[in-house]
Amino acid sequence: MSEFVQKPGSWNLFRNNKKTADNQPDYRGTITLEDGTVLELSAWLKEGKNGNKFFSGTVREPYRKPEETPPPPPPAAAADDCPF
Repeated sequence: MSEFVQKPGSWNLFRNNKKTADNQPDYRGTITLEDGTVLELSAWLKEGKNGNKFFSGTVREPYRKPEETPPPPPPAAAADDCPF
């Protein structure tokens, strides 16, 4: 089976079945820009004062886990007291 490849200029949203709090999005997805850049979409289903439902959302760079901080370099060797 081949892996799905999103076409540039297109997007998708899927229901967030792992939502556990109101501040988490109702829908999540991705958008692929014409230059091939992939961004994350988050959308919340809201209801306006007049009862109309609408989506509100964000577009951002994909989350990347911070890399572990490399260990500090070893201390520099002590200078020799000899002037030569």
